[in-house]
Amino acid sequence: MAMSESGEDIEGVEDFAALFEASVKATQYARGQTIEGTIVAIGPEVAFVDVGGKGEAVIEIAELKNADGALEFAAGDRIKATVVSTSGGVTLSRKLMRGAATARQLADAFQAGLPVEGKVERAVKGGYEVRIAGERAFCPLSQIDIMRTADPATHEGRVYTFRIIEYKEGGRNLVVSRRALLEEEQRASAAEVRRSIVVGAVLRGRVISVRDFGAFVDLGGGIQGLLHVSEMVWSRVTDTSQIVAAGEEVTVKVLRVDESTQKIALGMKQLTENPWSTVGATYAVGQVRTGRVTRVAEFGAFVELEAGIEALAHASTFPPTGRREEWTQSVPVGMSGAFEILSIDPEQRRIGVVRRSRITFAGRSGARRRIS
Repeated sequence: MAMSESGEDIEGVEDFAALFEASVKATQYARGQTIEGTIVAIGPEVAFVDVGGKGEAVIEIAELKNADGALEFAAGDRIKATVVSTSGGVTLSRKLMRGAATARQLADAFQAGLPVEGKVERAVKGGYEVRIAGERAFCPLSQIDIMRTADPATHEGRVYTFRIIEYKEGGRNLVVSRRALLEEEQRASAAEVRRSIVVGAVLRGRVISVRDFGAFVDLGGGIQGLLHVSEMVWSRVTDTSQIVAAGEEVTVKVLRVDESTQKIALGMKQLTENPWSTVGATYAVGQVRTGRVTRVAEFGAFVELEAGIEALAHASTFPPTGRREEWTQSVPVGMSGAFEILSIDPEQRRIGVVRRSRITFAGRSGARRRIS
């Protein structure tokens, strides 16, 4: 036994110093924190992981093996794991993240609020049956997502990360929530997302809900923008649900940001070519094109010549019966027919057309005329 000049046990002092240092380093991490590190050594029961300047952590060898019992990692490999203990050093776990935790680890996860992975097996009354580490758990319908789920079957078969909110009967009675973790992620990322939302930015988002006037899109971090029906596509939209659906991933462009109200206006059609930009080169007076009547007004009928290009057949171009209800019967909404181009104004986005037909009618002089 090595002794100092004062008679102290040198090895004991060194052991105490090492334990004290490890304890200090361990307090720099919190239970439930996810960290990355490099495996530096693999022993018979545990592996040592270099987690940077804050020291080493340990992880059980069983956590590094696959279902067949073979090691999936070697010294020098990087791994991501969750801190499950900081008592006497940092202890890590991977299997909580992979949904293969033991009953003991599930109890620890509940106490520490650690996330666990589970597979949604099927929808049941009031929620979902979730398989976690061989145990069945229940996830209430309101806790499976932040947005309301229209079709419960959407989540069946999916693997998600959950938080255990109730732990009873030694783990045989578990209640879990995915929404709790999603809301935490939203709060953490809201500031970063807000910085990326500037006029002209192109972003990915998820449709939260669809209304007659447009759709609300989640841009991340709980921040939503409105995709107005007029900004979805270049053509006229009569049913927004035919363009986007709740839960769908979409790419949008930020059109306006109102800092005072925090309202964000989005567009999709701006990411495609404006069809009016080529009208001058592709349309000419005298052309006859097939069009579809989209709506009828007091002054005429609007005719879609192609997606995003709408022309007007003025009321004066129809037989002069003098009665609106008569000329409108010849051009009901949805009708397709041949229309001749009378005028083009690309800058004002206006095209005048007349319907081509073989209908003859009597003029004031009694002579019969034909529109052709």
